[in-house]
Amino acid sequence: MKPTRRALLVSSAAALSFGPAFVRAAGPEFSYKFGVDLPGTHPTITWMNKAAERIKAETNGRMEIQVFANSVLGSSTDMISQVRSGALEFHAQSGPGLSQLVPSTGLNSMGFAFKSEEEIWPAMDGALGAHIRSQIAKTNLVPFDAMWGHGFRHITRSTGPIVSPADMNNIKVRVPPGLIFVSLFKALGASPTTINFNELYSALQTKVVDAQENPLALILTGKLYEVQKYVSLTGHMWAGYWFLANRRSWEALPVSIRDIVSRIVNESAKGQRAELAREESAYSQELVAKGLVINRVDKGPFREKLSEAGYYREWKAKFGDEAWTLLEKFAGRLA
Repeated sequence: MKPTRRALLVSSAAALSFGPAFVRAAGPEFSYKFGVDLPGTHPTITWMNKAAERIKAETNGRMEIQVFANSVLGSSTDMISQVRSGALEFHAQSGPGLSQLVPSTGLNSMGFAFKSEEEIWPAMDGALGAHIRSQIAKTNLVPFDAMWGHGFRHITRSTGPIVSPADMNNIKVRVPPGLIFVSLFKALGASPTTINFNELYSALQTKVVDAQENPLALILTGKLYEVQKYVSLTGHMWAGYWFLANRRSWEALPVSIRDIVSRIVNESAKGQRAELAREESAYSQELVAKGLVINRVDKGPFREKLSEAGYYREWKAKFGDEAWTLLEKFAGRLA
């Protein structure tokens, strides 16, 4: 029996009433992935998970960001390729790691350039950061305004502390991919070996390398205290993480959603920075409780050795006068 005209009208009205609910129940309109090589317990992941929840709520479920930590989507090198191609929509990458693609992202990581985060953030939120973002934007990547904190990097070693530049002679030290790392440790007399973070623990455990360098938060959350004994607070380099979007994926989002994502990610970056700064001493105490021996380092002799080796002159020539002038505006004279 054919349905009556009234029945058809009622059926159509019901479909219109409940249609949007069915669309929302089917899932978000935009589902993007965020990948990073940091451990799942790192503060960056904590804050990024919170940001993803806020974005989903403030877009009324239209935008979902799935957070993948622990190099689940591949090494940092792999993920740079993925975000460039669009296989990955969002990625966080350290400046030195990104410097293989955009050389100027290594500017803020010059060895022993910055003394404290009080010098860092005015630079990265100001003219130096703007200059670097303009260079990143020349690729198919979109850098967000606020850089995420990572911290000053320190050297850990299994066989003894680093006290003076002489202690660096010929030690096998793991460094992340990036010429800027290799250049620094060669100038200090060490033997740097490039290894991605997802392979670092096993490299230390099997003695492929004797030492490595990372911020305290990552030494703790990456459980490197299980395969290292000494932490020398060299603070030899500062690095933060750039939050990056694939340009095509980013521009596919409605402007209203882009505005929400930008605002929340940038706010979360500043919240994460503050947490890292607050917890720095706590990280030290916890590492000591885990059995590590911590020693402070006089940075002056290290900086002098770099100057004598021509390290600063070399990098000034590579970056160019304009970029180097911006660096020295915030860090002081280097070369």
